[in-house]
Parts: sequence; C-alpha cells; structure tokens
Amino acid sequence: MKRWWHPIAVFVGLTAAVRGENGGEPGRSGDVPLAETSGEAEPLVPASAESMVWLTEWIAGLVERLGTGGEVARIAAVLIVVVLISCIAVAANWIAKKIILRVIDNVVSRTPWKWDNALRDNRVFVRLSHLAPAAVINLLGKGLFLGNDMLTAVIHGAVMVYVVAVLLLVVSAVINTIQQFIEKHVAEEGVPVKGFAQAIKLVVFIIGAIFILSIIFGQSPLYFLSGLGALTAVLLLIFRDALLGLVAGVMISVNEMVRVGDWIEMPSNGADGSVIDVSLTTVKVRNWDRTITTVPSYDLISKSFKNWRGMFENKGRRMKRPIYIDMQTIGFVDKPMLDRFMRIGRLRPYLEAKVKEVEEANKESGLDTEVLCNGRRLTNLGTFRAYCLAYLKEHPGVFQEELMIVRQLDPGEHGVPLEIYAFTNETQWVAYEGIQSDIFDHLLSIVGEFGLRVFQEPSGHDIRRAFGGGESATGNTASIKDAPKEDRLRDGSVK
Repeated sequence: MKRWWHPIAVFVGLTAAVRGENGGEPGRSGDVPLAETSGEAEPLVPASAESMVWLTEWIAGLVERLGTGGEVARIAAVLIVVVLISCIAVAANWIAKKIILRVIDNVVSRTPWKWDNALRDNRVFVRLSHLAPAAVINLLGKGLFLGNDMLTAVIHGAVMVYVVAVLLLVVSAVINTIQQFIEKHVAEEGVPVKGFAQAIKLVVFIIGAIFILSIIFGQSPLYFLSGLGALTAVLLLIFRDALLGLVAGVMISVNEMVRVGDWIEMPSNGADGSVIDVSLTTVKVRNWDRTITTVPSYDLISKSFKNWRGMFENKGRRMKRPIYIDMQTIGFVDKPMLDRFMRIGRLRPYLEAKVKEVEEANKESGLDTEVLCNGRRLTNLGTFRAYCLAYLKEHPGVFQEELMIVRQLDPGEHGVPLEIYAFTNETQWVAYEGIQSDIFDHLLSIVGEFGLRVFQEPSGHDIRRAFGGGESATGNTASIKDAPKEDRLRDGSVK
C-alpha cells in the first residue's frame, strides 16, 4: 500500500537524527561542516534552500563514513535528495488532487451559485492543482545545487515554464466558462461567442509563448516582441491562409454575418442547411440530408451565400409559385357566366365595381359593343385573378401586412403563368408548406369554375384518349387484350 507521507517522515526523521547526534546543536554533523556561524546560533529549522544544503551535506557525511570518496558521497547525497524532493512533490500532487479537490467539490456543490459549478465542470480547479508539485520543486530545489548557478537556473527555468503552461491552461478553462455563461444568456440571439473566445485564447497563448521563450533564453519579453516585427513578412507568407481565416472569423463574429441556427445556402461549397458552429476559422453547417459541411470562414466573406435569417426575423415567408393556364381556354365573360360569378361571395364586390367601370367606359366611348373588338369586357382569366387575390386576403395563413400580388408572367410553351406572390405568417418549413399547399389545392380545384384549364404536358392517358382508347370500370384505360384482333400490332400494342 502506497503511503504519501513516507517522504515527509524520512525528512523529519533525518532532521531528528542530526539533531540528536549533535546534541541538539544544528549546524554540524560529525566532522562534516554544515554551515558557518558568526557567534549566533542558527534556528532549528533553517530556510528551505539552506535546509536542502544542510540535508545534502549531512547525507554526504553519512555516505562518506561508509568508506566512499568525498565526490561520490556528494553525488549519492544529491541523488538521494532528488528522490526525496520528487517524493514530496508527488505527495503534494496527491494531496492537492485527492484531498483538496474533494473538499472544493463538496463546497462547490453546496453553494447556491452557478459560476463555481461551471469552473469545476471546466476543470479549472484540477488544472490549478498541477501547481502543487511545481511549488514544492521550486521551494526545495533551489538549495540542491546552491553552489552551481547553471543547474539552479535550469531548475528554476523549467519550473517557471511549467507554471506558465499550467496558467495558460487555467486561463483557457476560465475563458471556456465565461463563453458558456454568455452563450446561455444570448442563446436565442445566436451570437457567435465561440469566435471571440477563440480570438482571446489565441492572444493569451501568444503572450504565454513569448513569456516561455523569454524564460528559456533569459531575455526580456520586449526583446521577442520587437523581433516579431522583423518576422511579420515571413509569417504573412507562411501562415497566409490561417491569417485570412482568422481575420474572416473576426469579421463574421463582429458583423454577425452568420449565427448559430441560421439557415444558409452556399452552392459553391455544397452547404444548404442550418449553422451549428461558428469558430474562428471554420463554420459548420448541417445540411438537410443530415450531412455536415465545413466552410472556411474566408469563403463566407469572399464568396456569395444566402442567409435566410431575415425571413425568420420578419415573421413572414415568401410564397412565389405560378399556375399555368391553357391559353385556349381564355375568353370573355358572357351573361350566364357573369350571373354565376355574382353568386361567389368573395368575388361580388369586385364584379360590381368592375362591371360598373366597364359599362361607364363603354358608354363614354360610344362604340358598338355588339362587336367583341369594341369597348372593354371582363375576361375569365382576369376574374380568376381577382378571385385569387380576394382568397389570399381572407386566408388566415397569409401575412396581410406584406406585399401580395397575383400577376401574369410572359406566355410561353406551357401557357400563361399566373403567379401567386404572397407571404405566409409561418416561417417554419412544415407549417409554411402546409399553408402553401392548402392555398394551391383550392385554387387548382376551383379554376375550372371560371372556364379555364390548367396546362400540363400530355400523358399516356391523354394520348390513348386522343386515339379513341376507352376506360375500364376502374377508370383505367382499356387493356390490350380487350382490343379487337385486327387492331393489335405485331409488338402487342394497339393501333
């Protein structure tokens, strides 16, 4: 069973042995001089550095009594003290992690605050515990090679580099904690906090690297800062892409070009979906097929992309779809058709005003209205267009405060496109598609009441009907086996 107090017990026991051997007089160990005195007695427990010198010389004296040479005894004593200090450092690390951290966890779990829980979850206290062995080595190791300035400087420098590295990890964990708190408070706004956090981390780690270099080479941090100016051109050439991505990430975060949760379309990078992560150099998009596309931040400022955030913020989603009308069914509205249209409630106000306008215009013109080319007349297409607009104005799923148009587009080989341009009051995909489908279901079903026909490409059913093919009881066309034998072709089809 491992016992963490063994190194300390050895140290205390050795101290007591020396004290007893010298009759309680510190400073000498047999014939080995420990420290020069100037008439005044030294304290029983000297300073940490002097105590290591004292312990090393005492152990060297013990080893030398065994018959070894003075230099060998000195080396053996140093090795023993190194092992002892290492054991104490390991013990300090064990105490910090197994005892102090548990006490901190118990205290944190009982406090009403949330910030300390976040610090614990981001392992801030665990990373701080790494400083315990460094403190022991820095405290006791200075006196180990007190007469050797180079080794003392190496030990001190290594410890300081380790301390700076641990502090950088602690600062990084604290930044992560702050990032989590901010993201929770601005979760609905979708602010890309991660990009700012990564930028701060980058600056902190650059400063930490400068301090580490200054410790290793024994120079002032200002020396390395001044040297970076001369290396700027070289760094720009080597890290061009990384720096462009870094600048682009900062611009995206500051200008809020993209937020987490935005729906963006970027065909050049194969991205069409929701943004799930905005970092300093990349943006991750979950496409609608559940694949993940990683887009470099620089591409978002150098290439074009579509962001649908404005549509969601406006609380209205555009509906823009045409109905193709067969041009052969377009004509004037006669008296029986007008009487039938008058019975449509949402269309009557339009027809009353329009009929009055047409009659007044024809009366003023004085032309013979018996000729179709003379005067003005209502058309079934124009009446259907007015019906579509009236239907949209009454529909509860249409955003009435936005632009609403029913217009004709250029006629083509598919007939006359009658485009419905309006906005739904729902921006979510499923709800939006439901409202749009309801509207076009109704309009496509009612278009025949106006003497119009929707254009579509001829199907096999239309071709069979054109050639006189009948229909079965189920509505399907007659099968080949029902055709007369003389009408069957060699390949089995029907004439």
